[in-house]
Amino acid sequence: MQLVEPFSPPVQEPAHLRVARWRREVPLYRELYQAVPGRADLAAKDWFRLPFITRHEMGLNFPHNFLRDGVELSTLLDRAEVELEHTSGTSGERQPLLLGVGWWGEQESRALQLNRFVAAELEKNPSARRAVLASPSCGGGLCNQGQTTARERTDESVLLLSTSRQPWLWSEAEWDRIVSEILEWKPLFLDADPVYATALARHCLRRGVRFPSLRFVLSSYEFVSGFHRAAVTRALGVPVFNLYGATETGHLLMEDANGFLRASAETAWLEIVQPDASGIGELVVTTMTNEYMPLIRYRIGDLAVRSRMKSDMAWELHGRVRDCLVRPDGTRVTTRQVDECLTSATGILHYQCVQDTSGAARIRYIPDDAETNPMGLADALGELQRLVGSPHPVLAWPAEMLLGEASGKFRLTRRALD
Repeated sequence: MQLVEPFSPPVQEPAHLRVARWRREVPLYRELYQAVPGRADLAAKDWFRLPFITRHEMGLNFPHNFLRDGVELSTLLDRAEVELEHTSGTSGERQPLLLGVGWWGEQESRALQLNRFVAAELEKNPSARRAVLASPSCGGGLCNQGQTTARERTDESVLLLSTSRQPWLWSEAEWDRIVSEILEWKPLFLDADPVYATALARHCLRRGVRFPSLRFVLSSYEFVSGFHRAAVTRALGVPVFNLYGATETGHLLMEDANGFLRASAETAWLEIVQPDASGIGELVVTTMTNEYMPLIRYRIGDLAVRSRMKSDMAWELHGRVRDCLVRPDGTRVTTRQVDECLTSATGILHYQCVQDTSGAARIRYIPDDAETNPMGLADALGELQRLVGSPHPVLAWPAEMLLGEASGKFRLTRRALD
């Protein structure tokens, strides 16, 4: 898509000059950075003087905080240059976003190219169909909230499967409907929230169903547990790849065929700030491709660690900052660290670990039909108790269902007062 003035960036503009231009042109950054010293082209030493932004700054006087002087949102919408979308609302109120038309597909394609297996499958099937199984929403011309038909939930190569939240409460008839739609649609891949995909996996194992057209599953929307990955792989018989990002940033990390998360420098600059002794810190994102709503040093709210693999950089996700448990000395225990303790056990599909005000942790889990008495759970709970440093044993008991948040997403770990 060609952008009209004043949004047209110079051809082959270096990334550091692009960010410096946004600093001059975008009202939010002109105001935020007016007291920040440094060169106009943002030398490396100047970069770390720039303040972070959060959803709070994104929402201040929106959309005028991002629109250049003399540009009206109504004009951009009339010209079909932008789409007005919203974040999921997981971290609070939903935030409106300005996204260029076609932007989402472009950055998603770039992310998928980081996985050779996925890229090869898509190259062989350029018109590949996907089925989406996640919390229902409306946007981009599709809506799957409430009573809708498959035709109403279909747009070109995309079929939205879910019509409500809380998949652990769905009836067998509802799951049969979803299975029937997948079989009829014949998607190349499933684009799924890992919890919703795990609930589907349980149903498929009960019914003895496989989907012959499926070649892989993209696990997105929230943190994928080792339990989720194992259940989906066993039930559907295809590889599961983690695709990480956010509506406001696009897809930032893609799991490759070797199990490493990779980033595209063309999509965003990624930083780790305030790392702990293990190198785990908060992920900070500077987007490179959304000219209408560029985000500079955006604290996305997730934890990650990076490491060098030969000549490349690999990343490891650790879950949301707000979902961390806390040791007696005040240091954090991440969702990934809890999950690595627990997934040494078997016989669990999904769980939630809650830490109370005394520091004790308790777990409710949905058992795997194939093994209703988890093996190795006692050892895993002992390891988790040592990890959180609590004098209290970690208690765990099975549950028929676990409810998600109002947004439809699930938190594997949290503190009782949060």
